[in-house]
Amino acid sequence: MCDACVMNRVTGSLGRRGMLAAATAGAAIIGMTARPAEAQIRAAPVSRVVDLTHALRPDFPTFDGAPAFQMEQAMTFARNGYNVMKFTYYEHVGTHFDAPFHFSADGATVDRIPAESLVCPLVILDVRQQAANAADYQASPEDIARHEATHGRIPAGACLALNSGWDARVGGDGFRNLDGNVMRFPGFRPDVAPLLIERNVGAVAVDTLSLDHGPSTSFGFHTTWLGSGRWGIESVANLGQLPATGATLVAGAPKIAGGTGGHGRVLALL
Repeated sequence: MCDACVMNRVTGSLGRRGMLAAATAGAAIIGMTARPAEAQIRAAPVSRVVDLTHALRPDFPTFDGAPAFQMEQAMTFARNGYNVMKFTYYEHVGTHFDAPFHFSADGATVDRIPAESLVCPLVILDVRQQAANAADYQASPEDIARHEATHGRIPAGACLALNSGWDARVGGDGFRNLDGNVMRFPGFRPDVAPLLIERNVGAVAVDTLSLDHGPSTSFGFHTTWLGSGRWGIESVANLGQLPATGATLVAGAPKIAGGTGGHGRVLALL
């Protein structure tokens, strides 16, 4: 279904006849399995692209506070006739993916995430007000219910992104937001995971360092969510530039054999 989404968006500039032809081809691919909400999100031509990815740099904040990314120039244009950089980094740094294997004994590694799931409807759950009042706020089933009462049911296969406004803090200590030895930042409450799984939501994203809120030591949301075979993205940017519904996520997960996740480029199409 997501292949048809990409085809429809690419052909959006071909004119009415080309769009009708593409729509006919897309209908043949999608068949009777597409839900109306998904089809509506995926039919719109692209008018704007929003980059949801922070630039990765050596001082990017990390979960444990230790540097996790190093870059050095291995080849130079002056010496070699071309430039090449050498990177050394942990998988889970910057805007990055969590594959099921990250929190399960035998879950799918990042290279085995189905490509068709990486292009999907994007739904934004706005908890900026709650996070402003409580730094370690946990998005709850009640937040999901309020969102769906206004914007409709979250489509099957969608990515639900938590917009806490935390991306604005990425340049300073407020991103980790240490309170003694405890980090204070928002995340999903563990009991949201079974609710989203029941909804057949495909992925989640957060603009913080973890799918779980900062003080968590049990990682209950991680364990249930990734353990169900689903994936997540952490430290995304610019969710505030998107509407609650209507965008399509293009999630460029790395294809590294055996990887538990990794840095990638994440885009939203409007």
